[in-house]
Amino acid sequence: MKIALIQYNPVIGDFAANIAAITTWLDKAKAAGCRLAILPELAISGYPPQDLLERSVFLNDQDHAFAQLVKKTSGIGVLCGLVSRNPDPAGKPLHNSAVLFSDGELLCTTHKQLLPSYDVFDEARYFEPGHSNGTFRYKGLHLGVTICEDIWNDKSLFPRPLYATDPVDSMLAQAETPVDLLINLAASPFTLGKSGIRQKIFTNLCRRYQLPFIYVNQVGGQDSLIFDGDSIALDKAGTVIARAARFREDLVVVDTETWQGEIHSTPVDPEQETGEVCEALVLGTRDYVTKCGFSKAVIGLSGGVDSALTAAIAARALGPENVLGLALPSPYSSPESLEDAEQLAKNLGIEFSILPISGLFEAYLAALAPVFAGAAVDVTEQNIQARIRGNLLMAIANKQRRLLLSTGNKSENAVGYCTLYGDMSGGLAVIADVPKQLVYALCRFLNTEREVIPVRTIDKPPSAELAPEQKDEDDLPPYPVLDAILAAYLEEHRSIAEIVAMGFAQTVVEDVVRRIRINEYKRKQAPLGLKVTTKAFGQGRRYPTAEGYREGAQP
Repeated sequence: MKIALIQYNPVIGDFAANIAAITTWLDKAKAAGCRLAILPELAISGYPPQDLLERSVFLNDQDHAFAQLVKKTSGIGVLCGLVSRNPDPAGKPLHNSAVLFSDGELLCTTHKQLLPSYDVFDEARYFEPGHSNGTFRYKGLHLGVTICEDIWNDKSLFPRPLYATDPVDSMLAQAETPVDLLINLAASPFTLGKSGIRQKIFTNLCRRYQLPFIYVNQVGGQDSLIFDGDSIALDKAGTVIARAARFREDLVVVDTETWQGEIHSTPVDPEQETGEVCEALVLGTRDYVTKCGFSKAVIGLSGGVDSALTAAIAARALGPENVLGLALPSPYSSPESLEDAEQLAKNLGIEFSILPISGLFEAYLAALAPVFAGAAVDVTEQNIQARIRGNLLMAIANKQRRLLLSTGNKSENAVGYCTLYGDMSGGLAVIADVPKQLVYALCRFLNTEREVIPVRTIDKPPSAELAPEQKDEDDLPPYPVLDAILAAYLEEHRSIAEIVAMGFAQTVVEDVVRRIRINEYKRKQAPLGLKVTTKAFGQGRRYPTAEGYREGAQP
């Protein structure tokens, strides 16, 4: 039997568009001679629908859309994910389910058993865990079906498994006849290094149970999350026999008679993860902008690497004709920065304008002079410039129906080296989860074939140019040091003492941690940022803003 692995890009809650897209893919699968098609987790609604699940009308609309899909699908079996109702009088009212249907008939249903509630996941908020064994017979094959997290409990890979049960073990133990094929429907977001972890889980699964395995993942951007697809099939020895593309919709076919399939992408090389991040950011930007109803973007171009990278990603995501780059020079902007911003726009082919802010800055200072009398010049005057820029950019975004893309990176956001209502203004923070060192790596990656980002932009010392002769490292540790400390503290959850033991100066580490803590309020008001690391600022990091914890402080 030929099986189609279909990774598609849903729009959450747009049931008409989702059903139309699924139908088109099913037609392609039938044309390829497939008798079974597999779609991702929650394929009908898109993942994650979050609190839309609390609205009965949303659930009713999903049920109607699914019924229409079942009614009009013929000539092929379909295994897909959807939200189902929990008939029991106790427990959460919904299940995260997988259903098998064919020729207008619903054949089997099973429910997700392991409901993640860490990082960006909050499935236990909505769903009741399932307990069924998830085995179905279809066209002579005995299928063992799981949903995403159900296979993420490998004791050989995770020193402390998060769950006491192993759904795959339980399923195979309860099966009355031997299972022929393991299948996993997923909506697994991209982060750096995750592809390698998945591959190890899949290989271990095949070798442990001596069974072939199919994994079908959602693709596309959804708010801060980016789903990379990378659907895959392996034989019982753990050898990859089919792999879909990454970061785009795709269909690959597996033949269960020969256990051969189509290879549409190559394994991720850990040395080439910079390119993976670039593709992820392009997809995340495109989908966020377009799914929110926009087609055009505006970006403030400072002549620095952050705004240059953001503009390059936007041009790839939306087309250069849909991106406006705006230079807003202040009294402290260097001529070279303005030249670099203009050259970048030419290299990208985007629209470019210059809007000086010196006059507005002087007007602000004049208006504030009576209140500021006798006070020394400090960071306030720097922030005024950033806020003037933010105000002008938002005005242009409103007038021209563009989405303003903010340009701050993770390193700066972590320590508050950014201005609330200034450079933090915008509808999407494209590189908010990209550390500064990775920003430079991405810029060099984009320049691999030709100069996209001016070399001078990459080589010059970074500066906000809000004061005379200002440099970032006048106020911050060197970025290689800062990024290493941030990774240890934010992503590895190391203590100050542990980070100091890694070779960093205690005063520097303590100051970085202090800055992270006191700037929590800023990040709570920042635009949504695309997630590419294991721990991004946003819904996956839940720290109190008003708190008094200090490491090592004892009563």
